[in-house]
Amino acid sequence: MSHFPTNIPEKTIERLSEYRRTLLSCHRQGITHVFSHVLAGIHGITAVQVRRDLMLIGFSSDTKKGYDVKVLIDFINNILYGENVMNIAVIGMGHLGQAITKYFNSKQLKLRIIASFDIDPEKVGHNIDDIPCYHMEEFEEVVSNNDISIVVVSLPTKAASQLVVPIVNAGIKGVLNFTSAPLNFPQGIVVENYDITTILEKVAYFVKANEENNNN
Repeated sequence: MSHFPTNIPEKTIERLSEYRRTLLSCHRQGITHVFSHVLAGIHGITAVQVRRDLMLIGFSSDTKKGYDVKVLIDFINNILYGENVMNIAVIGMGHLGQAITKYFNSKQLKLRIIASFDIDPEKVGHNIDDIPCYHMEEFEEVVSNNDISIVVVSLPTKAASQLVVPIVNAGIKGVLNFTSAPLNFPQGIVVENYDITTILEKVAYFVKANEENNNN
């Protein structure tokens, strides 16, 4: 089994994911090699930053031809995912939960949404985008039986805080929270709070700021 690096900075991990998407697009177009300065230009950063990120994960290339696209895709895949597929569940199958499931499972990653949870009787017991939807009462059992490591929380914000204990008890290792209420867990559970409203408001602020600067 290969050594899995655990000390890579968060921002580098984010950029590796972005590089991977670009490399996959190149691969689909039949491009076999890409130079660091081309990859950098696409992502609005410097070639030095690209080379530093890849050196950090132990990847080197033939500088005369650039990076081998397929080899680098496989290398980044191994860094991001390791050797095993990781199973994910979505809690809350409203419009956002369904959109996340449909989008994510089309990407063919080593991350799979395999179950969803809700309390709506019109959803529970049915397949939504080919993913079975269970009642929240079955959460711990389904997580255990299906080796689910990560949950995506996309239910109404007012109900989010009620999930902390069930998620901890089920042994979940990572949470992606799309509600506007930050969720706090004991040490050992990785949490990313992703508040769409806050992000949109930040974008709106800078749009207005740019308009003000351009008018002055």
